Amino acid sequence: MNLKKFQPILEVLFLSILVYLVHKLFFLLNDNNPKFQNFHFPIETVYGFFFFCSVIILLLLIKVKTKNIDNVGYTFLLVTCIKMAISFTVLSPILHSGNANVRIEKVNFFIIFSLFLTIETIVTVRILNNKQ
Repeated sequence: MNLKKFQPILEVLFLSILVYLVHKLFFLLNDNNPKFQNFHFPIETVYGFFFFCSVIILLLLIKVKTKNIDNVGYTFLLVTCIKMAISFTVLSPILHSGNANVRIEKVNFFIIFSLFLTIETIVTVRILNNKQ
């Protein structure tokens, strides 16, 4: 099995663990702040969801790259739009919750979404630049 082919997934794993640890450290330092408590989804769940989505996206991109590298960019755009729709569906309970910290939880969700989108974009660019 060619492990170099699956290097983007290892990169996403490493970067997501790094970002998660920094994010978790921020929450631990603000443990007594009531604004950062009683979220609808714990950050571990949100990170797990976005990591799972990233792995699926990258597996699709690796498969498309082996078939036709010219379609990798289009596939990335399509699956990113699908991920955005699924993310909005996941976010809707937060939007309709009566939680007093809903604004902070929305910002938290958006930051995690943006971080994973950035990681996926960087890895996709690296896939496209490596036209072997």
